[in-house]
Amino acid sequence: MPLPARQIRAAHTATTITVYQAFSPHIAEPAAATGRFPEAFKRERMTWIKPSFLWMMYRSDWARSAGQERVLAVTVRRDGFDWALANSALSSYDAQQHRSRDHWRREVRQQPVRVQWDPERNLALQPLPRRSLQVGLRGEAVRRYLDEWITGIEDVTALADHVRRERDSALLPAEAPYPLPPELAERIGSTACQGTGGTNGQ
Repeated sequence: MPLPARQIRAAHTATTITVYQAFSPHIAEPAAATGRFPEAFKRERMTWIKPSFLWMMYRSDWARSAGQERVLAVTVRRDGFDWALANSALSSYDAQQHRSRDHWRREVRQQPVRVQWDPERNLALQPLPRRSLQVGLRGEAVRRYLDEWITGIEDVTALADHVRRERDSALLPAEAPYPLPPELAERIGSTACQGTGGTNGQ
């Protein structure tokens, strides 16, 4: 049975979800060492978090792009992640989701979070027919992310390189459908409402 076209798949537990970001070493190394992002992290900028490991590999070219030489697995509280989705706006206009373009523009201006669906990737980093969610945080959302939601940070650059060389799906982090209440699934434009039960360990 094919996977839904738009569905969050992630490593998650009953209380946390793992997202990925890539940075230069001067940001990533102290973050992984202390479990907190350093002062060099620019809070005034929008920062994007990605639940899909392979989409992060595509975005960072397996941690080989300039300024993205370290990939971090960031564990965040699920209630924080869900707050982000509840306070989000889609990054592009969708006639099925918005009453009008003006309504969409107001949401983009007012909400501290943006979400967008981009093609998921396979081990060769080629696009798949289903989509992967990216979540952009700014303003209040960045503050909450940095100061309240993060429960752990791990440098997974070595794993990225191992997967790139071996091309073995068994090495990938286990990602399962992330449960969402219907109102959140509808807000972010998920293909189908995702239930509230069933999590996978990590």
